Amino acid sequence: AEKGLAIVAAGTPPFSTWEQQDIPPLDRYVGLREDLQQVAERNLIFGTHIHVGIEDRDFMVDAMNVSRYFLPHDLALSTSSPFWEGSKTGLHSYRSIIWRNFPRTGIPMSFGGWSEYDHFIETMVRSNTIPDPTKIWWDVRPNHKFPTLEFRVCDMCTRVEEVVCIAAIFQALVAKLWKLRRDNLTFRLYPEVLLAENKWRAARYGLTGKLIDFGRQSEHPATDLIVELIEWFLDDVGDELGTRAEVEYALRIIREGSSSQRQLAVYEETGDTRAVVRHLMAETLEGV
Repeated sequence: AEKGLAIVAAGTPPFSTWEQQDIPPLDRYVGLREDLQQVAERNLIFGTHIHVGIEDRDFMVDAMNVSRYFLPHDLALSTSSPFWEGSKTGLHSYRSIIWRNFPRTGIPMSFGGWSEYDHFIETMVRSNTIPDPTKIWWDVRPNHKFPTLEFRVCDMCTRVEEVVCIAAIFQALVAKLWKLRRDNLTFRLYPEVLLAENKWRAARYGLTGKLIDFGRQSEHPATDLIVELIEWFLDDVGDELGTRAEVEYALRIIREGSSSQRQLAVYEETGDTRAVVRHLMAETLEGV
């Protein structure tokens, strides 16, 4: 504070520009800049990564396959990047648009099991496409160092309660999928091209638009499908995990609006992205 600095949590800074940023002189970042050039330099974005521990590798891949369906729902809840370089973008998660310029991003294909996934990684490494699995930047992926499934689709959450909610939802989702697998039940898999349509809708409209229910082959308000996810699909695991309140915080996000909606409300009132930053500064420190 003495130096005029503050912590701000959002998917994109409302008015900063990527040309003004210094890239840390660390091998990883220097290497990314050399490899990806301006694609890496423009990557002035911030996301939320949630790790859920899973010891069974085949189940980890199964959970990755199924959880892809719900990635747009969680993205919509987390949207916090409506601005880019001082301009209102018209989207709720512009971070998602900037990030997809990187290779090997987005919603992954489905895999038949760990061996098929491992063979894919081996092929990518042997062909000199990637040095290791950390260069696979999918929206959900097995972590290379830890026995976790890593969910990477969400914008940086502004409020602490929001990131706790997102983490609880992903944990509950994995727990639910484990119960289905244990009981020899399953969840239908859909092609990533269909799931990508819902992701686009979540990035464009956030909680204000509609998502597609592919089972019913019809679109519905995103908020309705998220409520269905929380109150129906995940209902039986909340008490077991002790996270019912955290998961149901999503209903408060729906009532009050996501961070992107709140930022846009401030901008509509003031016409000033600096006022948006002051708003973000205050919200970021709530509950800290």
